[in-house]
Amino acid sequence: MPPRACLCGLPAPYQDCCGRFHRGEAAAATAEQLMRSRFSAFGVGDEAYLLRTWHPAARPPRLDLDKRVKWVRLEVLESTGGSVVHTEGTVRFRAHYVERGKAGEMEENSRFVRLDGRWVYAGTKDG
Repeated sequence: MPPRACLCGLPAPYQDCCGRFHRGEAAAATAEQLMRSRFSAFGVGDEAYLLRTWHPAARPPRLDLDKRVKWVRLEVLESTGGSVVHTEGTVRFRAHYVERGKAGEMEENSRFVRLDGRWVYAGTKDG
């Protein structure tokens, strides 16, 4: 049985791609990498990873993912900053999901900052 492809859209098996971030074996080197790994975390239901990678000032006290929503595909539309030499960045993306048999999508322009040397999600660019 071939390894399961990563939900983030990169051409690597989940275990070698976002799985290593979720397991704590590596940290995202760029804002886009963190955003992709967070999308995959929504897809596999890894609430702990999502909370761990959320800026403390914006992080909710708890997270209850809706099990009826299946995240199926990610499109990265645009990014600014967020490289290994930046301290801030944005990633605009479209996330595709299925809920109760109906396809849907949501679009967001996420903000990311470095906190203690690691990228964290800091909310939306407009919010």
